[in-house]
Amino acid sequence: MEDILEIYHLPYDPDCPLVCMDESSQQLIGEVRQPIPCIPGQPVRIDDEYVRLGVAEIFMEVEPLAGKRHVAVTEHRTRKDWAMQIKEMLDERYSSATKVRLVMDNLNTHSVAS
Repeated sequence: MEDILEIYHLPYDPDCPLVCMDESSQQLIGEVRQPIPCIPGQPVRIDDEYVRLGVAEIFMEVEPLAGKRHVAVTEHRTRKDWAMQIKEMLDERYSSATKVRLVMDNLNTHSVAS
């Protein structure tokens, strides 16, 4: 953990950017009934019943020292999807960088094999 904190204290270097990456799974839901609009003195009424519309996988990159972020939404979150996000990041958004310092968690999809 101390190594990561030291990286965050390094000065900004556009040739060697610090990029944090994470992913999340979000359930997509829809309304079964239309909400009843609010009227003076009464809040909007929303039925707690919902219909499940699937899942979206969100990949997020943040370059905190430059104030940049990039979000990608995919249908799956596999090793291949993660590898494609890393490839896109390096080939498109950081193609001119000499080195990219990538900070991420240790999820099972994050491996050299990916």
